[in-house]
Amino acid sequence: MRINLPTWLTLFRVALLPVMVLVFYLPFHGHNFTAAVVFTLAGVTDWLDGYLARRLNMASKFGAFLDPVADKLMVAVTLFMLVNSQRGDWSGIVMAITAAIIVGREISVSALREWMAEIGMRATVRVAFIGKLKTAMQMVALIVLILQHEKSAEALRLYHIGEALLVIAGVLTIWSGLYYLRAAWPALQGDAPVLTPERDRNA
Repeated sequence: MRINLPTWLTLFRVALLPVMVLVFYLPFHGHNFTAAVVFTLAGVTDWLDGYLARRLNMASKFGAFLDPVADKLMVAVTLFMLVNSQRGDWSGIVMAITAAIIVGREISVSALREWMAEIGMRATVRVAFIGKLKTAMQMVALIVLILQHEKSAEALRLYHIGEALLVIAGVLTIWSGLYYLRAAWPALQGDAPVLTPERDRNA
């Protein structure tokens, strides 16, 4: 199997995750800014690999599998990293609960999509606008929180902005999860016809 450029970018995004974590915890001046730059670079590759795959007609089955895995790894690793850096105050509790909601939703929707694909109805739970809005809000919130995770007095206002954006992303996460669940509900109840993947592709 030959790995094309979009897939190399996706693999590069995965490789950036341990770099971000290492930089985030290293005790040097500007480590949080550097970690935010690495995270932003990973986010840019998320957009770029999809754009190139469509523009250059280089979509592949391996790339289609790896891309959402890389996205979820990026978000989950960053959330765990941020939660681990928090104190045991109300702010830290809100962060932990929001992170649990986001990660739990990602696992649930991934499982739902896998099951729908098995019965030939993957298109029923394709990505919707609300899901894209959630992702955008989530990325901005995480960049801000990486930058200001130490909650110093001079940066507290920006930290709270990031915290509020993450909570909004958490709400959108629940909303989008319910949207996908509603779309799949007839199949989950057994009211929709079960299609084989072959029949679904030819429909």
